[in-house]
Amino acid sequence: MLAATMQKTFSLAVLTVTFIAVHGSLGFAAEQPNIVCIMADDLGYGDLGCYGQKLIATPQIDRLASEGMRFTQAYAGGPVCTSSRSVLMTGLHTGHTPARDNVPHYDSYLAEDDVTVAEILSDAGYRCGGVGKWSLGDAGTVGRATNQGFHNWFGYLNQDHAHYYFPEYLDDDDGRLELPGNTTSRTHYSHDLLTERALKFIRESRDAPFFFYAAFALPHFSAREEDSDGLAVPSTQPYSDRDWDEKSKKYAAMVHMLDRDVGRIIDLIEELELTENTLVIFTSDNGGHATVSARFQTSGPLRGFKRALTEGGIRVPFIARWPGIVPTGTSSPDVIAFQDMLPTFAELAGADIPNNLKIDGISVAATLKGEQLNATRNHLYWDYGHCRGKQYIQAVRVGDWKGIRSAKTGRIQLYDLSRDTAEANDVALTRPRIVDQIRKIMDDAVKSNPRYKIGTVYRGGPIWKTTP
Repeated sequence: MLAATMQKTFSLAVLTVTFIAVHGSLGFAAEQPNIVCIMADDLGYGDLGCYGQKLIATPQIDRLASEGMRFTQAYAGGPVCTSSRSVLMTGLHTGHTPARDNVPHYDSYLAEDDVTVAEILSDAGYRCGGVGKWSLGDAGTVGRATNQGFHNWFGYLNQDHAHYYFPEYLDDDDGRLELPGNTTSRTHYSHDLLTERALKFIRESRDAPFFFYAAFALPHFSAREEDSDGLAVPSTQPYSDRDWDEKSKKYAAMVHMLDRDVGRIIDLIEELELTENTLVIFTSDNGGHATVSARFQTSGPLRGFKRALTEGGIRVPFIARWPGIVPTGTSSPDVIAFQDMLPTFAELAGADIPNNLKIDGISVAATLKGEQLNATRNHLYWDYGHCRGKQYIQAVRVGDWKGIRSAKTGRIQLYDLSRDTAEANDVALTRPRIVDQIRKIMDDAVKSNPRYKIGTVYRGGPIWKTTP
């Protein structure tokens, strides 16, 4: 542990010295933008008006899209909460990142020697804060947010705790905000408290560059037994009078609340005259849930839902607004992913990534500016179902080719996403060379991790040698 701590300290010290050498001091340069990353939980690709939703109104997020850039091929880090957040924080895909699945649950996923985007930005002079669902380290562990680069964190550190919208407490930096009796009285809806704290952080950070990560829990389902339909929301307005089942009304109301409060954050940024120097990103941690009413078509034109590696499980809405930098009212088909955020934010902040820090993402700052990417990538990789035996699945995207392999059969399905976004036509038998290329990437993509033994047990084993 001591050696790991010294290594992490040395890496960040190198980053600090580099930053001082380039910029002259730890004071922030005028061109350093504020970075606000808002992430929904289980919001599907088709849940927003700007992505084709017809029944749920999302005017604030749609406005964000009309004033910025809407990505049509953006990918989450994984098909579930924890792995996706780990990819976003570390810049490492699920074959390398510390947290690769929602199970098994640990007190801490991140270790002393892990480096997060918040640590890099903090060393570049940024004040870093966050609210909502952290999932990467519980209170009292090295993995908690305030041990991983965040100056402030309010909300849920524990993955399971985040499934309760009327909790008895919320984590508040290294302490707690106690909410005694809230489980039964339902006085304090957690999302409202998270939003108020988000606005407070932005107000208090207006005079220095800041990175703010709003990891909202909406519209994730509730774990409370009292919420028999799996959803918890104080009111079904403005959908109470719709001729829908109660569950549909609740889901729509949760998306409405999310949209409303994205609008409140944007309005505050404008009120504080920070608009021209603030990059705002809105996205979701993975695809929509399979139990969302079919009337909403949560996955839009995509196949599958959360926990799948088909497009419906990992392709997500992704919107970026930065007036004067991000072209207004544009749509980008560029392929981007959560592992790209660490290098992108570092480039925009003028922060160097330590030479000994290996990541899987590339900077997409040029794309945000409407320019052609300078960097290139060979592939994107995902996996899911660690420690679940034959439920383990892998996916790789190379150009427009997408391969998916299940441990159940060992066979690789292949799709041409340029013609088949819905992944309806498996062309593996007619493209054996592409299949072999993707198989090799899958076999090499997983770095052994004792928490996720399936990568070691199955990689290169007989199950992968099944003829496609």
